[in-house]
Amino acid sequence: MKLEILYEDAYLLACVKPYGVLSQGDKGNDEDMITKIKHYLYDQEESEQAEEPYVAAIHRLDRPVGGVMVFAKTPEVAAKLSDMQQDGEIAKYYQAVITGELPDFEGEMVDYLLRDGKTNTTKVVKKGEKGAKRAELYYEVLGVMDTDDGTLSYVLIELVTGRHHQIRVQMAHAGMPLLGDQRYGSEESREVSTQLGIRTIRLQAVKLAFCHPTSGKRVCYELTDKLTL
Repeated sequence: MKLEILYEDAYLLACVKPYGVLSQGDKGNDEDMITKIKHYLYDQEESEQAEEPYVAAIHRLDRPVGGVMVFAKTPEVAAKLSDMQQDGEIAKYYQAVITGELPDFEGEMVDYLLRDGKTNTTKVVKKGEKGAKRAELYYEVLGVMDTDDGTLSYVLIELVTGRHHQIRVQMAHAGMPLLGDQRYGSEESREVSTQLGIRTIRLQAVKLAFCHPTSGKRVCYELTDKLTL
């Protein structure tokens, strides 16, 4: 895997995570972004005695999801960016293809999500349930496609909160699972995905915008090739 770098300076690096690649390593030996970036940075050093580079993921993308990610190159920047994320100062935009049609061309979704660590799944529950966290997003319908297998909608999403599997869970709960989502999709949506030959979830992080943690300048890192069927 060759890194697709959108921006790099002494403090952070923005790049594109491919579909199917882990954001960071787990107990297995599968390829992950942290390791790949460390190898890239190490190769930039002239000295063979260079120390292992510092790389921290500020946010994660699910393994089947691709798109823009930002990584800190120092502990200080990692701490600042993490605080910014906690305070909602990092704007995150996604594009998705969903099965079905939303009731309005733009709107807001607010739900309360509860994660099950044993099954690595999340579900919508009632407000006030123990462990539940508020999940909020805004959406804008970019286009609607009628196919022989049903209606599909092309949607831009601004993620206000960053909960586990949030977009996938909220869209599925609303009755419009993401195309290609085998975990949260309905039997009908999985059948549509199969008929269309879609093997990867149609969800992509397309843009991140925030104030640079050292310069204070507003920055925006965005994909040039957006999501398609």
